Amino acid sequence: MQFHHHGYVSGDPRVQPAAGIGLDRPAELPDEMDVLIIGTGPAGVITAAQLATFPHVHARIIDRRPGRLEVGQADGIQARSVETFQAFGFAPQITQEAYWITEMAFWRPDVDNPRNIVRGGRAIDDEHGISEFPHLIVNQARVLDYFLAFMRNAPSRMEPDYGWEFVSQRRLSGSHPVEVTLRRTAGDDEGAERTVRTKYLVGADGARSAVRRSIGRELTGAQAFHAWGVMDVLAETDFPDIRTKCAIQSHDGGSILHIPREGNHLFRMYVDLGEVDENDGGRVRETTQEQVEQRANEIMHPYTLEVRDVAWRSVYEVGHRVTDSFHDADTDPRVFILGDACHTHSAKAGQGMNVSMQDGWNLAWKLAHVLDGRAGEELLETYSGERQQIAVDLIDFDREWSTLMAKRPEEFDDPAELEDFYVRTAEFPAGFMTEYQPSMITGDVAHQELAAGFPVGKRFKSHMVTRVCDANPVHLGHHATADGRWRIYVFADAAAPAESSPTRALADWLATDPASPLVRYRPEGADVDAWFDVKVIYQQPHSAFDITDAPEAFLPRVGPFQVRDYERIYAARSGEDIFEGRGVSREGAVVIVRPDQYVSQVLPLGSTADIAAHFDRIMG
Repeated sequence: MQFHHHGYVSGDPRVQPAAGIGLDRPAELPDEMDVLIIGTGPAGVITAAQLATFPHVHARIIDRRPGRLEVGQADGIQARSVETFQAFGFAPQITQEAYWITEMAFWRPDVDNPRNIVRGGRAIDDEHGISEFPHLIVNQARVLDYFLAFMRNAPSRMEPDYGWEFVSQRRLSGSHPVEVTLRRTAGDDEGAERTVRTKYLVGADGARSAVRRSIGRELTGAQAFHAWGVMDVLAETDFPDIRTKCAIQSHDGGSILHIPREGNHLFRMYVDLGEVDENDGGRVRETTQEQVEQRANEIMHPYTLEVRDVAWRSVYEVGHRVTDSFHDADTDPRVFILGDACHTHSAKAGQGMNVSMQDGWNLAWKLAHVLDGRAGEELLETYSGERQQIAVDLIDFDREWSTLMAKRPEEFDDPAELEDFYVRTAEFPAGFMTEYQPSMITGDVAHQELAAGFPVGKRFKSHMVTRVCDANPVHLGHHATADGRWRIYVFADAAAPAESSPTRALADWLATDPASPLVRYRPEGADVDAWFDVKVIYQQPHSAFDITDAPEAFLPRVGPFQVRDYERIYAARSGEDIFEGRGVSREGAVVIVRPDQYVSQVLPLGSTADIAAHFDRIMG
């Protein structure tokens, strides 16, 4: 974390100085704004949190609830989401209070006594080191709390406007072309309606999204006609793996997905209630808590479960649906939907909240770039193109996982089939199979061999390096905060930091050439790093050179006092060389990374024209 470059900070450095709209933010919902977000679920709050870092973007987020969410339904936090939390500054705190999934146990009928279940195997959650972060379980409400705190401490000082619900919208003309009708749901004026105008409208209002209906989009797909009872409970039990994530299959085909919750005592169970007649008409949702508990005990035999307290419960039917587009128009989109508003699936794969947050981050930085003058409006058309395919892939995966969880034991060719699937597909549910296709913000793979471990279109996978200024071992990716900037990682050639190296030639071009994005797109009066964060990683150990041997481009002067930032220069570490670990050529490479941490392009050190052209497509 960096601070003091604007002068001495004696308080919490996470509280950024107010700026822009944050200096005089209207306390009441105004008549006009840049972005109006409907819904304070995970998709909505990450969108708002990213926008809150842009001082001159006036965004508001509303919710029909009178205040913060107290009991969340989602709880699984995949490693990709924890990487995201790191960018927003709260990964250490939420990791400390969460339950860590390090192993999963698989229970199945005893061959000698099928009515009893026995532990059939265990699987390490991330035996291949997909991420440096763990797989967590934590209440959705706490995730929202952290994002809300980030918003509150960001330059624009954003707070939710509770007690408002979306009624309708229509497209007009003018600078704020979306007219939105809202209704009060709390307070002395409950039931009153008013209209506001916004440049962009974001619907993060759940599976029954009124925003989705207002733009004529429909969730289409199949219903599995299979019901599950889910409960967060405190209970007395003799089941030995009660604090381990488990998939439990019984002799009669019923199954349980068991997930311990944070805090040591609470746990969640998804209890198989069996097939549902297609003419059921929702009656299965009337299944009582006592019936769910009885079914759980039948599946877990010979172990018993005595529920002492129910924190939350529900009954649901599995459905897999997605909309054909995530915004209102193919050109000049003004209304966007994300999260459950545009894709729904079962909860058992733990993807709902995780994928929804990536929807929100994908959209938010693009909205901010357009509103802040960093890119043209055509950038917004990439949101649906990128995220709709991710939703389709998710539904395909979830359908297979849900089908396996619902199969009877005798239907498996191999008793370990469920366990094998869990291990084989670990990278997908962890959130790391997302791979964006070539577009105006994602380049081709012509030079991928220069940095094979940073695939274009996939998330930038961090690696340990040594920070040269203080010799500290750090994760390179952890310095990339959710500040809306593009990252340019310069992996130096073997000769650097010598005067004649290609790395120095690139640094000189970045710092001085009119075609360089740092020069061409530097806002008037702003620091050189206002829109771009440039870092260099040398092949030599940190003790082989002095930090002052690095070119000026890697030692930028920042803040009102124009003091140097020394945290841009890194070196490979003995025994965990990033060049070897990520397959980076010893000839060097440039890895360009988007504000949402996805690799945008890989290029040779000498390809200055290609670097310029890449950013000209986006910002020109």
